[in-house]
Amino acid sequence: MSGIDQFLKKAEGTTVLVVGDVMVDAYLWGRVDRISPEAPVPVVQVTHRSARLGGAANVALNVKALGGRAIIAAVVGADDHADLLNRLFAEQELVPDGLVRSPLRRTTVKTRVISGHQHVVRVDEEQEDDLVADDEERLLERIALVLHNDRPGVIVLEDYNKGVLTARVIEGIVELARKAKVPVAVDPKRKNFLAYRGVTLFKPNLKELREGLKTEVDPSDAGSVARAIKLLEERLGNAISLVTLSEHGAHVHDAHGGSTIPAHKRRIVDVSGAGDTVIAVAALALAQQLPARSIAELANLAGGLVCEEVGVVPLDKERFRAECERLHLPA
Repeated sequence: MSGIDQFLKKAEGTTVLVVGDVMVDAYLWGRVDRISPEAPVPVVQVTHRSARLGGAANVALNVKALGGRAIIAAVVGADDHADLLNRLFAEQELVPDGLVRSPLRRTTVKTRVISGHQHVVRVDEEQEDDLVADDEERLLERIALVLHNDRPGVIVLEDYNKGVLTARVIEGIVELARKAKVPVAVDPKRKNFLAYRGVTLFKPNLKELREGLKTEVDPSDAGSVARAIKLLEERLGNAISLVTLSEHGAHVHDAHGGSTIPAHKRRIVDVSGAGDTVIAVAALALAQQLPARSIAELANLAGGLVCEEVGVVPLDKERFRAECERLHLPA
């Protein structure tokens, strides 16, 4: 059995707990035939609507695409949009056991208005302030229950800066994971960048690394990247650092040293959602205790593949398998 076949077979038996900011990606599709007489703006004649899971839920969709079982934990509103989220979870056969509804929150919805292939405007309905203490405790209790009942092989913290992953929630999850001996993989954002102390795998992109550490990093200079990662690990105490560098590939570092993974030549169409794919594949590899370089190679390849697709789409399992076999991954 090839290395990728072994990876995918083990992925099918892996449960991943995804915690973070889930949202609805809604679309209004139509055509523009005229300009409004009320203001110099196009009038979009809507022909149909659609909605899909977004944010942290896209990580879960990528886990499912590779055969894993994904459980989602988050705090959403006690509103109609949360009902829509539940229906979308059911359609995708995802497990919403960790969802907490709060009357103090609103469910995040990003609505894109599209005419033909033209993105006309996006309307965001969201709440970005941190969870209140009671909602933090309810979420941590739900996560503790999932850890006890479902025994996930890995936890993913997917931060979109919408207030779910507060410093208190992060600290609580890391402690629960430590007691349960479950590795934690993080896709961070700037706000709580340095709150993820003691996690297993930390995966910022170049922009997040620069902003989080408040330092300049030259992606074409391996020494510059290595110095930033050294500073990062001194502050966080994480075991593995995986920094995605766009066209410069990725850099990975752990106790055994560091290495740069070159980018594969791709016809880049849309980078939306690539980070979700990268952390999903990295988490599944982390659950299998693969070497850090193998984790980075698999995740880097997966992220590049989804960039060749229009919109936010999960990884195509068979295409991923074929590319891994061609490149003899994981080594």
